[in-house]
Amino acid sequence: MAATVTVVGLGPAGPELCTAEALQAIADHRHRFTRTADHPANRVLGPEAVALDHHRSAGSVEEACTRLVDEVVQAALRYGQVLYAVPGSPLVGEPTVELLLNDDRVSKVLIAGLSFADLAWFRLGVDPMATGARIVDAHRVASELAQARGPLLLAHIDTDAVLAEMVAAVHEAPNEPVTVLQRLGADGEHVEQVRWEDLPSHLEPDYLTACYIPSPAAADGVEVQRFVDLVATLRRRCPWDAEQTHASLRPHLLEEAYEVLEAIDGFDRETGRGSDLLEEELGDLLFQVVFHARIAADDGRFDLADVARGIHDKLRHRHPHVFRPDTEAAVTDPDSALSQWDRIKQKEKGRSSVLDGIPQALPALAAAHKAMRRAAGIGIGPPEVGPVCDPGPVDDEELGDALMGLVHWSHRLGIDPEDALRRAVARFATVVRGVEERAAAEGLDLADADEAVRSRLIAEALGV
Repeated sequence: MAATVTVVGLGPAGPELCTAEALQAIADHRHRFTRTADHPANRVLGPEAVALDHHRSAGSVEEACTRLVDEVVQAALRYGQVLYAVPGSPLVGEPTVELLLNDDRVSKVLIAGLSFADLAWFRLGVDPMATGARIVDAHRVASELAQARGPLLLAHIDTDAVLAEMVAAVHEAPNEPVTVLQRLGADGEHVEQVRWEDLPSHLEPDYLTACYIPSPAAADGVEVQRFVDLVATLRRRCPWDAEQTHASLRPHLLEEAYEVLEAIDGFDRETGRGSDLLEEELGDLLFQVVFHARIAADDGRFDLADVARGIHDKLRHRHPHVFRPDTEAAVTDPDSALSQWDRIKQKEKGRSSVLDGIPQALPALAAAHKAMRRAAGIGIGPPEVGPVCDPGPVDDEELGDALMGLVHWSHRLGIDPEDALRRAVARFATVVRGVEERAAAEGLDLADADEAVRSRLIAEALGV
């Protein structure tokens, strides 16, 4: 006869909630094991039952569950038949039973029990089928919450660490109080509504603690979280992915960025032609971002959540006209929005010049464009150099031809246009910084200065 493990659910509280079938199975087995000695219904198992709490000292939850199941299986192989008792119902939130069902060394018999969720829905007055409510294991809250689309019952909030991780995983607090449910059906049952942000200071977790969120903020991260998990798996299991570093991925990041630009060039806004290719290339570029975040996470520095949170907070801070319209000057056009962005960024970074932070590795044309745009935000324009300075209205084709003509002219003169433009940018930067220094010395705000003041400062900076 094959070795057999009979799994019984003890229900969510005391012996009065155990089923008759569970009590009969207990009576029929001499060798009994229980996942935890803390459950209030354990006395129905008798003093000879072996509690398996000693496996909690394992390095991780997965390792603890694996060791526990192995002990139960080894006992079944030794005695032929054993009983394994778990809180609630065997197939509701019990990872050890899931592992046991996949273990082909023994046969399994499952006997249902009343789960904590049955009591929870009853105490809450909630029909999970009507509301679309889901049960989420608080130990896996980060990935599970990314898939949330309706009311949530968070279970297994058994330690302060799990509670802290759960609260941190919800970046936008629910709009209404949540309901804490503790020790349902047992002595000391406690049901209370609490504000989400008060949970860490208000709640003392134990293995019979759950929390109901009636209306969590809508989550858009289902596919993103699946992708993050996939990249983590690649880092663990693929030799090529495992050996990559930030530096080794540099050429791939550059290549994917150029391929996105090429896809944008081939995209037709009116017809949507090229959308599939643009979507694909953006996915490849996203892979680079997630890959770099995964490398940083493996090094214990930051993860994708930190990256997303950082850019979220940065964008919010740099758009005061959107998020703090009552305290900031109104921004009415794209140019003033860009100028405000540059000023806020300069202040954030502690930079003395609007030109600080322009990457040295930028191509000269890109550097020139960026420098002129930033300088325009404080009212400083480029030097005038003959008739090409103001040729009148032109389109991008005519401007491109003009630039090609300048490149051809430089070739005839034996001058490297990239170097010449880079030196011109440097001269322009010297003037801009000179104007900024003089304005700072006089206590002037260039953004508010009139044209006469700017002209005087520019002349001084040029030494004329």
